[in-house]
Amino acid sequence: MHMENKKTLEEVRRIFEGDRFATENGAVIEAVGDHSATCSLVITDSHRNAMGAVMGGTYFMLADFAFAVAANWEKMGCVSLRSDISFLGAAKGEKLIAKAACVKDGRTTACYRVDVADEYGNLTATVTATGYHIITGTDVTKS
Repeated sequence: MHMENKKTLEEVRRIFEGDRFATENGAVIEAVGDHSATCSLVITDSHRNAMGAVMGGTYFMLADFAFAVAANWEKMGCVSLRSDISFLGAAKGEKLIAKAACVKDGRTTACYRVDVADEYGNLTATVTATGYHIITGTDVTKS
């Protein structure tokens, strides 16, 4: 974690408790860094489709949550403009891990890449997310 911001992992997790769709579906923040985040999810039957595979929305939800954390944990105010997902393979095992990293952070827009892999390191999906920096008085780095 980037220590200049003096946020503990528990503080960051508390900030994002409000992302209830993600957290109530099992998404957990594992680590944060400079414009980056790692989130995970233990796969349950509720994440599977009728064929028994992990539903595409599960991959996207976890990737979107990782993007949100990476783009906002240091300073709140980046919202998604567009996200594109490519499904690359079926998950093996019982856990998904999403790693979000900033590709470019501009004055008004940002671009992040989020890779979602299973617990064995098999890449299952990749997301490119474009964010927009909104004007806000909320700064999560000051508390």
